[in-house]
Amino acid sequence: MAKPVVALVGRPNVGKSTIFNRLVGKKISIIEDTPGVTRDRIYGNCEFKNYKFHLIDTGGIDISDEHFNDEIKIQAEIAITEADIVLFIVDGKEGLTSNDYVVKNLLIKSGKRVIVVVNKIDSKIANEHLYDFYELGFEEYINVSGEQNIGITDLLEQITQNFNEYEEEKEDNIVKFSVIGRPNVGKSSLVNALLNEERVIVSDVAGTTRDAIDTPFTYHGEEYIVIDTAGMRKKGKIYENIEKYSLIRSLKAIDRSDVCLIVIDASTGIIEHDKHIAGYAIEAGKAVIIVVNKWDTIENKEEQMKKFTKDIRANFQFIPYAPIVFLSALTKKRIHTLMPEILRIYQNSKREIKTSVLNDVILDAYNLNLPPTYKSKRLKIYFSNQVSIKPPTFNIQVNSKGLIHFSYERYLENKIRESFDFEGTPIVLQFKNKGEL
Repeated sequence: MAKPVVALVGRPNVGKSTIFNRLVGKKISIIEDTPGVTRDRIYGNCEFKNYKFHLIDTGGIDISDEHFNDEIKIQAEIAITEADIVLFIVDGKEGLTSNDYVVKNLLIKSGKRVIVVVNKIDSKIANEHLYDFYELGFEEYINVSGEQNIGITDLLEQITQNFNEYEEEKEDNIVKFSVIGRPNVGKSSLVNALLNEERVIVSDVAGTTRDAIDTPFTYHGEEYIVIDTAGMRKKGKIYENIEKYSLIRSLKAIDRSDVCLIVIDASTGIIEHDKHIAGYAIEAGKAVIIVVNKWDTIENKEEQMKKFTKDIRANFQFIPYAPIVFLSALTKKRIHTLMPEILRIYQNSKREIKTSVLNDVILDAYNLNLPPTYKSKRLKIYFSNQVSIKPPTFNIQVNSKGLIHFSYERYLENKIRESFDFEGTPIVLQFKNKGEL
């Protein structure tokens, strides 16, 4: 089931980023008191009760002459187009401004469900302005303080009141893999090379692929689906309407995938945005393969392969377990190495470990390297078991979750990886106090 999309829209400095972080539950947006700091859309996944949805944060819309405002307005329009619900954030402390009316006009044109979120109600001045916002003419209003975490649960209740409870798509045993990456790294060419026919339009113009395209095909007698996504353009560089078909649809494609191929352009090398794209796949718990495309453009291939591998490991330290495949979609050199790798990584993401064997590995690791004491207390591990796959997820019963240090969690993950083949897939360790469900 596709997750609904909720967008936060409003003028600069009304506290959209703070509310975004409250809803997502972690700090992603850059928060600063300078108006216009959040200049591009930020994406997150939200969970509340049995509901899940995508959240988009947008830059503040301002009618002044700042050079980036037209771009921000376009981005907000894109976010509104993609959204099922729009949260119109206004500032209870400052009251209504001309910029609020600009946002209002955009939203009325969209015809979307709008919740007006009056922020900063912890301020005494806010009470003087609360009823002014009804002038905007929308049906739904809620008062919150992002800073003080007031009203956020009520807001989540209101957002999700008409949502269906989220259900994972039923397992149909057809392996689905998506091809993700920034524009013009050769994603469509790679799909064509795999399919051995020109089913997808390929062009030198970045962003030609306008939507996620599902293509079924057969490999060694088995059925597969490859999902070619729109190029993930670096946020903040959206100037054309073609970009309406951008990142949120790629996120939906990631959601539907079993394996994500993160495509990097060998001719331009690794850039920061490649890492952001990989982050979306990992956050979604997907198995990943790093595919270095356009390898035909590289001379001294053997020497460069070592250098490139070293660069990838240095830049993608958060996925040291991701295999790397070097190929050329254009010449089809080494293309034959990709499908076997996809199948291997998919099987790893479904791997199940017997409880007795898992406990042996975890307790051996524990006794080999006891965690340090904290305030005269030491972490104890009682029992471990695997509770799900895709990604493999393990419950570990302990005496106190508060004694878990991230470095020790990493140590246990590494010990699990040393013992079992989980190459290509994230694994999740869930620490629970003894007796906790």
